[in-house]
Amino acid sequence: MASSMRISRFISRSVSSSSLFSRGLSARVSKYSTDASSIEEPIKPTFQVDHTQLLIDGKFVDSASGKTFPTLDPRTGQVIAHVSEGQHEDVDRAVAAARKAFDHGPWPKMTAYERQRILLRAADLLEKHNHELATLETWDNGKPYEQSAEIEVPMLTRLIRYYAGWADKIHGLTVPADGPHQVHTLHEPIGVAGQIIPWNFPLLMFGWKVGPALACGNTIVLKTSEQTPLSALYAAKLFHEAGLPPGVLNIVSGFGPTAGAAIASHMDVDKIAFTGSTVTGKIILELAAKSNLKAATLELGGKSPFIVCEDADVDQAVELAHFALFFNQGQCCCAGSRTFVHESVYDEFVAKAKARALKRVVGDPFKAGVEQGPQIDSKQFEKILKYINSGVENGATLETGGEKIGNKGFYIQPTVFSNVQDEMLIAKDEIFGPVQTILKFKDIDEVIQRANNTRFGLAAGVFTKNIDTANTLTRALRVGSVWVNCYDVFDATIPFGGYKMSGQGREKGEYSLKNYLQVKAVVTPLKNPAWL
Repeated sequence: MASSMRISRFISRSVSSSSLFSRGLSARVSKYSTDASSIEEPIKPTFQVDHTQLLIDGKFVDSASGKTFPTLDPRTGQVIAHVSEGQHEDVDRAVAAARKAFDHGPWPKMTAYERQRILLRAADLLEKHNHELATLETWDNGKPYEQSAEIEVPMLTRLIRYYAGWADKIHGLTVPADGPHQVHTLHEPIGVAGQIIPWNFPLLMFGWKVGPALACGNTIVLKTSEQTPLSALYAAKLFHEAGLPPGVLNIVSGFGPTAGAAIASHMDVDKIAFTGSTVTGKIILELAAKSNLKAATLELGGKSPFIVCEDADVDQAVELAHFALFFNQGQCCCAGSRTFVHESVYDEFVAKAKARALKRVVGDPFKAGVEQGPQIDSKQFEKILKYINSGVENGATLETGGEKIGNKGFYIQPTVFSNVQDEMLIAKDEIFGPVQTILKFKDIDEVIQRANNTRFGLAAGVFTKNIDTANTLTRALRVGSVWVNCYDVFDATIPFGGYKMSGQGREKGEYSLKNYLQVKAVVTPLKNPAWL
């Protein structure tokens, strides 16, 4: 089933018990409440975490320093496992392995067809181990298991199959010249790709980065987020089981200022790809420029408008806007975090948005039917609560939510603000949490101006029955993606990236291949050609 259909089904279906939890992950749930008892004793996964070391040159190894760091269960704040902490020396080892595999190893010299076959075998293994990958993702990140198992692992599998299909279809052109010359272009792999992925979608971002880089014949040094290192290590193990040669895909777990900075500034890394905050993206770009001027792809922050026009079916608009904001605990760079609603339907929308938030099921993400788990960690948890307090202090109306749930873990009530003004921090800053801000507008020209009045430009949602209104808005909004009467459709074929300070370059689809290729022009004289 296509990923967009999976997401649509996940949005629209009523939340109910699922056979996914027949492995002992079954229990009742309760709707959100400020009562601490609403967060029950969490289910302990039976899955054993075996891969916590660095993956360098095809082998799991300890860090050079021997240091480890804890990765925590956001449901409790307790340690899941201790993971090897990669630092500068480890990055050097990983880059050396990747350079050897690129310059002398079989990967870029292998036929594209054989690379394709390995990627397809990897996709089959990802699909076979759906439960293990989904368990690690939920345990380390806090997102609902149903989301991990039904949406994200299948999307990862689809991405790898998609890029496997591209491997033997990458080619240059024969181009005309103004004289007697034979001219053709070669599309060549760029070399060693450094990649840094975030904690909110660890498996999907692993696929977005690894898929096109490998299809083009590159080798990789990838840094996982320190909050969520486990699923990428397991996925990379499956790639090697599929036949990926040593040194082609290296995984270094560690922290941004050490391991991340070492990758971005390394003189033997030819390209850097980063997904994360705009602040960190600037640092990555600076390090890339100051080192060897390596190419950079940046997918950064957002404060995306979701525009509900006056002709909207309010019930449908409320449900879609709710999903656009609260999906993945609100920890989504393209979340529809500025909900603009036409004044003629504003009051009705606010009342129904509040009612929908009150029905949102919050609890242990391993329990069937849970829509919202905990935030990723204590730092993000406290940041969100500070933004909620600022909204109250600045005069926005707190319709519902605004408090933590329980005394264990990092759970926050689904929160809805109305009467939000553009200059408030909750309307300007990327909160990255379950906080919906609802703003009122009068006409299309006004909402276009206000929607574009931000340093970000990642995505937007438009909800209208009028095709002329939809066409006007989709062309006027300065963003990289516009979803009309839908949201968060992330098919493998659809490019994703931002305008302005939301980044540069595109992920997914054919466009992402350009990030990992160089174009070479080859010119040869023609002697007595029959034609030019």
